[in-house]
Amino acid sequence: MLSLCEAVGEELKLKLILAPRGLTRRVGLLPVNYLYGRLADWFGLVAARPTGTPGSVTIRDQTIKTDPQWFNVPGNVLDATTRKLHLLKDHPVSITRQIIQANFPEPTFKYHNEFSPVVSTAQNFDSLGFPANHPGRALSDTYYLNSETLLRTHTSAHQADTFRANESAGYLVSADVYRRDAIDRSHYPVFHQMEGAMSWDRTKVPNGDVAAAVWKDFEKLPIHGVKVDDPNPPMHPETNPLQDAHHTAAEAEAIGAHLKRSLENMVVDIFSRAKATAIKDDPNFVDEPLQMRWVEAYFPFTSPSWELEVYYAGDWLEVLGCGVVKQDIYINAGVPNQLGWAFGIGIDRIAMLLFKIPDIRLFWSKDKRFLSQFEGVTDNLDNLKRFVPFSKYPPCPKDVSFWLSSTTAAGGNTKGTFHENDVMEIVRNVAGDVVEDVRLIDEFTHPKTGRKSMAYRIVYRSLERTLTNDEAVAFHEDVRKALVKELGVELR
Repeated sequence: MLSLCEAVGEELKLKLILAPRGLTRRVGLLPVNYLYGRLADWFGLVAARPTGTPGSVTIRDQTIKTDPQWFNVPGNVLDATTRKLHLLKDHPVSITRQIIQANFPEPTFKYHNEFSPVVSTAQNFDSLGFPANHPGRALSDTYYLNSETLLRTHTSAHQADTFRANESAGYLVSADVYRRDAIDRSHYPVFHQMEGAMSWDRTKVPNGDVAAAVWKDFEKLPIHGVKVDDPNPPMHPETNPLQDAHHTAAEAEAIGAHLKRSLENMVVDIFSRAKATAIKDDPNFVDEPLQMRWVEAYFPFTSPSWELEVYYAGDWLEVLGCGVVKQDIYINAGVPNQLGWAFGIGIDRIAMLLFKIPDIRLFWSKDKRFLSQFEGVTDNLDNLKRFVPFSKYPPCPKDVSFWLSSTTAAGGNTKGTFHENDVMEIVRNVAGDVVEDVRLIDEFTHPKTGRKSMAYRIVYRSLERTLTNDEAVAFHEDVRKALVKELGVELR
């Protein structure tokens, strides 16, 4: 019998098949896995779905051998490695990158925007001081190609290598990053970050006085005039310790001050642009003074560490994380005389705020009704445009409940114990971007058997057209089957 791939080709030329039924407009948005199943049902073909683990994968001209015990990267995530939204002209993610980048000018800062997403566990974790048992290393959180190779979970994976290259005092790395995560309007398995750092060399500053050199550079930074709440001391022996084996208190205080002023200036620029756009586009916008506050934080690769929050539109928003770089990172990178600061910021979150984009899935849309709204902005970053929503398409919520095995092991063809991210991955792999939200709505443990039941509500809603209830039902049935097959659960 002719296989499905042979019948309609790898790209599924569905419009040719379904145009006589008047479904051409609808079909283009459906996930490939769903289409394989539906075509097989309709035409009696053998559904040649991708199964098992490929022997190797090629990502941006780099071929990597996979390990079936570790490989957990679905096709939609592999496809995303080719998109490079942060470099796409007139795309909101790329525009936001350019705005942030402009606050850290060349030649002091060198820009790195083309690093491959394929990194080693040493780059992503070990070089940054992540402990061996850190949850971020788990298969439930990270996309692995093999035991030593993965898709980077943060731009900090390139920090040690960039310090080692030692090409400039400062640098920025902008890139797509990958994490297994929840499904809702603000989370997606692929998103974009910017990593920035600034260093001083003890052997190159006058008299070896790093603190004096940093304060001299601090005096050159613009003064923004916005209220900033910073009640905590520059360091705290218990909650935000000084690296006293490597830094003096004076050095850490100077570096922290330079870091905070640099990032405050960037955030003021971003939110001033957001406010100007809001005033231009919304006559009812209430103009309130911008407020910022610093809070102590913890990161494996900085100490002391902080997060910057902004009060905007009635709520405190976490904008970025930062701190004084752990000296071991410099030492292991072969530049032990350097010390400085680093920060990381989520570009997508800032872009959603700047352009008033309500759903992170829109960034991945190829719909002209979305992309055309931002044409010309790259050439004039002072003329930002708020996103104008399409017609609001109705949601199709569906519930699924199931029993876990008594040991909570996923059972069957699984990779270990049950983890909620496995549910998210299965739903997204079956229904793609047609899924808007997945959340746990009920948990129950049977008092006699000890078995645990879990119930999830899955909201199906296309961003680009109305999804029929029949389509949602078909998606949902495929999700139910996949949960049983992949996790070994018992449907209720």
